[in-house]
Amino acid sequence: MKSTRLETLAVHGGEMRPPPERSVAMPIYQSSTFVTAGEEGDYHDIRYMRLSNTPNHDVLHRKLALLEGTEAALVTGSGMAAISTTLLALLTSGDHVLAQDCLYGGTHDFLTKDFPGFGLSVSFLSPEQPDAWAQLLTPRTKLIYVESVSNPLLRVIDLERVVAFARAHGLISVIDNTFPSPVNFNPAAMGFDVVLHSATKYLNGHTDLVAGAVMGPAKLVHRIKHKLDHLGGTLDAHTCSLLHRGLKTLVLRVRYQNDSCLALARHLAGHAAVAHVNHTGLPEHPDHARASRWFRGHGGVLSFELKGGVDAARRLLDRLQLPFNAPSLGGVETLITRPCTTSHSGIAPDTRRALGISDGLVRVSVGIEATEDLVADFDQALSA
Repeated sequence: MKSTRLETLAVHGGEMRPPPERSVAMPIYQSSTFVTAGEEGDYHDIRYMRLSNTPNHDVLHRKLALLEGTEAALVTGSGMAAISTTLLALLTSGDHVLAQDCLYGGTHDFLTKDFPGFGLSVSFLSPEQPDAWAQLLTPRTKLIYVESVSNPLLRVIDLERVVAFARAHGLISVIDNTFPSPVNFNPAAMGFDVVLHSATKYLNGHTDLVAGAVMGPAKLVHRIKHKLDHLGGTLDAHTCSLLHRGLKTLVLRVRYQNDSCLALARHLAGHAAVAHVNHTGLPEHPDHARASRWFRGHGGVLSFELKGGVDAARRLLDRLQLPFNAPSLGGVETLITRPCTTSHSGIAPDTRRALGISDGLVRVSVGIEATEDLVADFDQALSA
């Protein structure tokens, strides 16, 4: 039976029928190489684990492409491997990139600190000034890079305008869709060329692996795979299996996290100790209308600032009992962190502040604990 519903695709999409040896769960093919019949062909098609084409890779690629609605998909050894390999595959020395100004810290560091060594350059565009984007173009601008929801301020750039701008100027459009996941948003349906994920986060959902994913047209994904084959940022078969298993519950997890995070955001927004909450599900969020129009849910991440500033944020993290004070997001456990000490610690303090990321900003990734318990825990920590 064919289905386009995400719940069914997450469980059955891309699977072999009948399954290998009639096993309901996909076996782990823990073999680095595979027997050939002596056939001649392209290097990148040799059956070899580093070339990302074991049976575990194949089924995972098919499932991810179905979930994101693209022709092809590719898994990598980390989210940063997906980002860096994609950019290096699609650009050549001398090329120029336009990128959203507020990005994940690792991406920002790669663009600002590593790009010059490859002969590449970047200009950062303001989501608030789309009429000025064209002024940043150069004859060597090849690509525009954005996040569906920015980390950690939860801003949503005018995504439709990004796609139209890319098409008007012959640019490849690349988007990091980690925060919404395919459950809440499918960028390819809007017209984005390449979709990236840190699969460490929602796609896996269990805080026990590091992986990345690239989705898009077969021609571009194959080009990125060839670069990955040489750079070596491959995902091993065992981790493929863990990610495959995590995807089975993706829809259930994310939909619960959508609801729980929105409930917590509303509660915090009304708390006397809280100065401001960033969550697109709140009507006062500047991008609430965009997110409500394009996304099927508002996600499991929020950020906020306390009226007591940095000291109050430190005390809050010390007093909470359920959330773990740890980086990353998207797992079944609630995680809390100050981005200035984790995801964005590599960005200069002046740059962070200019982007609106204060030292007192707190980011929360809501897990699947009982919403009532999370709210009660924040209440006791804030009132203490």
